Amino acid sequence: MKHVLVIRLSALGDVALMAPLVHDYAESNPDIRFTVAGPPLLMPLFSGMDNVEFLGLKKKQSFIKIYKALNAVGADTVVDLHKVNRVGFALTLLRLRHLFDFHFRLCALRKGKFTRWLYLHHWYHKPRKPQYQRYDEVFQRAGLKRQNTPANLSPFTSHLSPSSLPPIKIGVAPFSQHKGKIWPWENTRRLVKMLADSGYQIFLFGGKNEASQLESLASRLSPLTSHLSPSVTSLAGKQSFAEELDIIKGLTLMVSMDSSNMHFASVLGVPVVSIWGATHPDFGFYPQQQSRENALVANLPCQPCSAFGQKACRYGDYRCLTAVTPEMVFNKIQSILKQNANA
Repeated sequence: MKHVLVIRLSALGDVALMAPLVHDYAESNPDIRFTVAGPPLLMPLFSGMDNVEFLGLKKKQSFIKIYKALNAVGADTVVDLHKVNRVGFALTLLRLRHLFDFHFRLCALRKGKFTRWLYLHHWYHKPRKPQYQRYDEVFQRAGLKRQNTPANLSPFTSHLSPSSLPPIKIGVAPFSQHKGKIWPWENTRRLVKMLADSGYQIFLFGGKNEASQLESLASRLSPLTSHLSPSVTSLAGKQSFAEELDIIKGLTLMVSMDSSNMHFASVLGVPVVSIWGATHPDFGFYPQQQSRENALVANLPCQPCSAFGQKACRYGDYRCLTAVTPEMVFNKIQSILKQNANA
């Protein structure tokens, strides 16, 4: 084994979830080259290793184009952590090309769709196997070894301790791709005000579509006096992804929905208070670097109702999200900050 191709073309959070594994396997196998094929935006997550290269590849293109890009890598081992049809068709062509190459290996993710269906219909109540463990199993089936176990895998980037970061800096990422994972805006507004009134420096994270909403909130809550630095700053649409990662790395704590920002903060070693609605942390997508106690879930009988949060609420009110109050989130933040101060 000389060259390993690792494939995960979406979603952003799932790609971030595999980043610590890639870094650990690359560090444990310095004589092996690794190429990661993923969304071009996420290249900074895989930098800093001499034997790790990144191939920016979008999922929404023909499988022929995907095949040509993957074939050009020239890897002798493929670790497919995506396992979707378009990538599967491309890998079928790749396997056919290497039909008589007995050194070529291709290992794919086992998604566990049957247990996922049982869990969503509340017939299976044990926590599902974490996604990072499913990823790890694919690497192992490919014949790779690494130093750490899944339970001991640490973030690949060191994080400054909160005591070295006055004032306390808290990130708030209130949006997600699907409505079933988005906290009510009034709750976000109240929480940010509570944090700003407590003297914390707040950074708001979001995409370009949320930029005006977040900028409006920041301008209302930040000091109006020009000589004071703003206590609430919106970063939406203002920074490159690499610059946002640098800011996240310097945070004391992140508040996030079940979204990619939760995973970005996790791989950078930042504690995350996460808010869950239609999805659930026991469904398998909770970051391995985070304490389960930091996930706030209403634990209603109807939870979880969706694997990815895209299904409409059967009651129409998203009660799973409204049940998590700003006071609950604020108290959890205070508890974590107190623990860190006493550590």
